[in-house]
Amino acid sequence: MNAGFYLEAQCKLDDFTSLLSQTTTLSDAPNAISIDSNIPVYDLIASGNDLSTVAARSMIMAEWANILQHGAGVFVIKRAVTDVDCIDDATTAFKNIIKQENEANGGGADHFAAAGSNDRIWNSLQKLCLTAPQTHIRYFASPAIDAACESWLGPSYQLTAQVNLVHPGGQAQQPHRDYHLGFQTADTCAQYPAHVHELSPLMTLQGGIAHCDMSIESGPTKLLPFSQQYRPGYAAWRRDDFKAVFENKFVQLPLNKGDAIFFNPALFHAAGSNHTSDVHRMVNLLQISSAFGRALENIDRVSMCKTVFKPLSEAWQSSSLTEAQLHAVVASTAEGYPFPTNLDLDPPIGGLAPKSQLTLLIESVKASIEPHEFDRLLNEQSSRRVA
Repeated sequence: MNAGFYLEAQCKLDDFTSLLSQTTTLSDAPNAISIDSNIPVYDLIASGNDLSTVAARSMIMAEWANILQHGAGVFVIKRAVTDVDCIDDATTAFKNIIKQENEANGGGADHFAAAGSNDRIWNSLQKLCLTAPQTHIRYFASPAIDAACESWLGPSYQLTAQVNLVHPGGQAQQPHRDYHLGFQTADTCAQYPAHVHELSPLMTLQGGIAHCDMSIESGPTKLLPFSQQYRPGYAAWRRDDFKAVFENKFVQLPLNKGDAIFFNPALFHAAGSNHTSDVHRMVNLLQISSAFGRALENIDRVSMCKTVFKPLSEAWQSSSLTEAQLHAVVASTAEGYPFPTNLDLDPPIGGLAPKSQLTLLIESVKASIEPHEFDRLLNEQSSRRVA
């Protein structure tokens, strides 16, 4: 590897496969009820851990964190949502939302899957809360889910959710890693120092709540235990040889309605193909973020961009700024990250992430557009990002 950076061409398949040869035993997860395909499976009701004391909660949270970072990278909680009637009520609400959104705009785009193979609800958290608040309350009244989120991210985490509904015949996703660096292109990933690759998985947690009983045939998530331990994985997962290893070694676990699965976002994973004729596999995907992923101050960067655009364009057109100087100015002025956004209004186009404010400013300066036209483009971009 280049000193301090992870490059796709320099990733070593042998190093990756050696990590995958590990095994999980009950001594690694003493509070689990079983180990299935190296994945610890928990049932807090059956084991009598009701998380009601600080000691009991801390014990299980420490175990889960160790699994996510140093173990298989994934665990399952049986009966994480015990109110299955509430799951059904939420499913009904989600199906109504899907119907309304499909009628309005043809449905939402998806990451890592072919168009038309599923239905997606972006921001299902807010949409369920606003359309069915009583169901929202019952649905998220789960100490197990709360403890799982906090085990990896600590208190004050930020929860988001997205429904994925895969119909009979729906095809599998491509194997991938997830947010943050998993939503960047290979070229963009290569620009981040190695230590950021290792930090990214510590900032988010992936989860999912099963809305129906899921046999292997219905295509539950394909998982590659221990793959999160490969440090250059965000540079490697697009390579065909790494994908081939994934397809040869992945495992899947059947889930029941109300079960939840949590995994390190650096784990290689993909939704499976639905080979059934009658199971419409619905999962409410949880994307949970650390409370620490925020800046110190709220900055009105829209106003800053509008104010600086004309003099910045003039400086660029007169060649009084180099490319490096232009980038430095824009980086100190505009919002460089495309998230968070409203993915219904601001979907990824030509990639995994929508265009950032920084990209819009640089493109507009180089295109020598008029200030009023830049104001219009910036206002439209800003309006699309509003929840």
